[in-house]
Amino acid sequence: MTTGAGEVFLVGAGPGDPGLLTLKGKECLARADLVLYDGLVNPLILRHARGEVERTSRAEGPDGRRLDQAEINRRLIEAAGEGKTVVRLKGGDPFIFGRGAEEADALAAAGIPYEIVPGITAATAAGAYAGIPLTHRSDASAVAFVTGHEDPHKPQSLLDYDALAAFPGTLVFYMGLHRVESICDALISAGKAETTPAAVICRATTPHQRTVTAPLQQLADAVRSAELSPPSLIIVGEAAAHRDRIAWFERRPLLGVRIGITRPEHQAGEAIERCVDLGAEPVLMPTVDILPPSEWTEVDDAIARLSAYDWLIFTSANGVGGFLGRIWETGGDARRMSTLKIAAIGEATAIALAPWGLRADLVPESFRAEELAAALAPLADGRRMLWARADRGRDVLPNQLSAAGATVDQVVVYRNVDVEALPPATVSLLRTRELHWIGLSSPSIARNIARLLEADGIGAAESGVRFAAISPVTAQAAEECGLTVSVTAGDYTWNGILDAIVDASANQGGRLFDSG
Repeated sequence: MTTGAGEVFLVGAGPGDPGLLTLKGKECLARADLVLYDGLVNPLILRHARGEVERTSRAEGPDGRRLDQAEINRRLIEAAGEGKTVVRLKGGDPFIFGRGAEEADALAAAGIPYEIVPGITAATAAGAYAGIPLTHRSDASAVAFVTGHEDPHKPQSLLDYDALAAFPGTLVFYMGLHRVESICDALISAGKAETTPAAVICRATTPHQRTVTAPLQQLADAVRSAELSPPSLIIVGEAAAHRDRIAWFERRPLLGVRIGITRPEHQAGEAIERCVDLGAEPVLMPTVDILPPSEWTEVDDAIARLSAYDWLIFTSANGVGGFLGRIWETGGDARRMSTLKIAAIGEATAIALAPWGLRADLVPESFRAEELAAALAPLADGRRMLWARADRGRDVLPNQLSAAGATVDQVVVYRNVDVEALPPATVSLLRTRELHWIGLSSPSIARNIARLLEADGIGAAESGVRFAAISPVTAQAAEECGLTVSVTAGDYTWNGILDAIVDASANQGGRLFDSG
């Protein structure tokens, strides 16, 4: 028996949409020293993990070596035996066709403490996202979950198709795509009506969800024509006919569109969530890392003499976090600001002040340095102003404010460090023309993207990718380094970028890309 102090959580990750992870599952990920996740788990869920993550797969692939179930069990036992808190993150629900029981048996036999955290299983989520109720007061008073892929080592099938054909409700077959014809034939041979409504849903709850509906006798032909791919579920029953009236998910405006998110990963949450809401697939491709300054001497000196300034200027949320975070780390708090007025370049920067108990006194209508300088200029003569800034950027503010009579001091509160290469998965999407848009949220990011594409030998035109700029200044920088900007945001935020992409889609009469 293993006697280590570790424990294992068998956590259901849900079927694909990262928002379907349970609160308990999120809490477990935040506690885990090690996360072993299945190939069906959406990698965006791993943003909630703080420890090491390791992909397991029962099929050979480019993202990881093949591990059989016995090896996965051993890995769980060994890690917990070393005293680690381990999350085994599984697609859907661990106990519904997920081999969770096998893993729990192995842990119990080894004396490892464990806990089961249920997840939303694929059947209920797929039905809901495709507009197919699995139960209905008029059509289905029961639902049965059935494996479409039994253990090949069983001496005989445990499925009774006579009973399934007579079942008074909805049948849901998991993992049955490659056997859809034989499943349909078996049900019909056992007495199920050929005209029974049926559907196949592939890649449910993801931006690439596709649904095919047909009478039971014609379903296999419809699936072949649509060239569906796993993971998929087969739904058979009268309730499937409701899809025509209540389908909703596949009507989202950017369904199937892949959008490159160029923000640093720890700051990409809002853009990721908005992409998911629109039906798009966010592709994380940060071009810069945000780091603290090399040393804090100048910042600390400025903090010590804050009372000498009239205005404190922020031009990014990173600037807010860097400067106010340093005040907190050195024993201060918001009371240091009692004599200051605060200017923020835009709404997002102003919002970043709120957690510190502060409000901006001035926010220009247009989120540009020129507009901020123009708004401050009438208040500048004879005033002392402190700008908490990045280590690089345009000098519009100090130049214009100095010309208006202000004394402007600058302190670097964070550094932008360029990444050396795009993620391999992103390069692959570009080469296969499967990345549809890249959002450019600053001039430096535009220049970085141009540099990184050139380094990988990727021509933007050949890749088919389109660029959306956050502002005219960013669009100009992109054009200067050879990137053709298709749309520019009206609201200079990531929401504005995504709104511009939605508008471009609508102007072309619908979604820009097939979700296939």
